[in-house]
Amino acid sequence: MRKTRNYLKRNFKKERSKDKLTKDRRSSLMSKIRSRDTKFEKEFIALLKKETHKKFLTNESSIKGKPDIVFVKSRVCVFLDSAFWHGWQYPRWKHLLKNDFWREKIEKNRKRDKKTTAYLRRNGWIVMRFWEHQIKDGHKLKKMISEVKKEIQ
Repeated sequence: MRKTRNYLKRNFKKERSKDKLTKDRRSSLMSKIRSRDTKFEKEFIALLKKETHKKFLTNESSIKGKPDIVFVKSRVCVFLDSAFWHGWQYPRWKHLLKNDFWREKIEKNRKRDKKTTAYLRRNGWIVMRFWEHQIKDGHKLKKMISEVKKEIQ
């Protein structure tokens, strides 16, 4: 089988292999994954604070979808989506998932993201979504910060 790689060097053509970790070890590792204050979120937020000098809220639970960053006065919500949990290019790699639990979870997340974005836009919010890999790319990170700055002026 010929390997096909994208620019992130991921091989989406490979077959699903058996998990090398025990069920307990895998459970332990997965329990350490956090939904907020991840490394890429902290990096984005630190640069945003430095560049904007505007007040914003983080992980605001009073707004539908609990946006990662909210500029209340400008009515701008920013979501920082991780590639796995929010399904970046999901159709290309869903066959690699171990079982239906993960497929259903990611599909529900993607559907919920679309509904949340539509709801917020209907209610006058500007919604911005950025992917984890974009934030990790220094050039794209600066561009994203500029996009946010334009919206909050």
